[in-house]
Amino acid sequence: QLQASGGGLVQAGSSLRLPCAASGRTFSNSNWGWFRQVPGKEREFIAAIVWGWSSSTTYYTPSVQGRFTMSRDNARNTVYLQMNSLKPEDTGVYYCAAGNSVYYTEARGYKYWGQGTQVTVSS
Repeated sequence: QLQASGGGLVQAGSSLRLPCAASGRTFSNSNWGWFRQVPGKEREFIAAIVWGWSSSTTYYTPSVQGRFTMSRDNARNTVYLQMNSLKPEDTGVYYCAAGNSVYYTEARGYKYWGQGTQVTVSS
């Protein structure tokens, strides 16, 4: 089970950190992803930490590259999405997910999902 939190209403230019804590099982060898969804649209890929042979690699969608940072804490079974310089277009419900598929930029690549946390950025 995944639990995302940390969302809220902030002004443009602000920062938020979204934790996603796992319980019930460990996901140390799984890929982790963050997705964003706005009403009427499909979930959009934001960032992922992908498990490789001996290390992991982090990927970002271009619109958040340089502003968002995804990290993981295996000891706490938690991943984080640090969001800086927030823009109104970053508004949406943010979901964390875990899985082991090669489709790590797509929602279908993840088996486990958190419940989502709302982020609203005002201009």
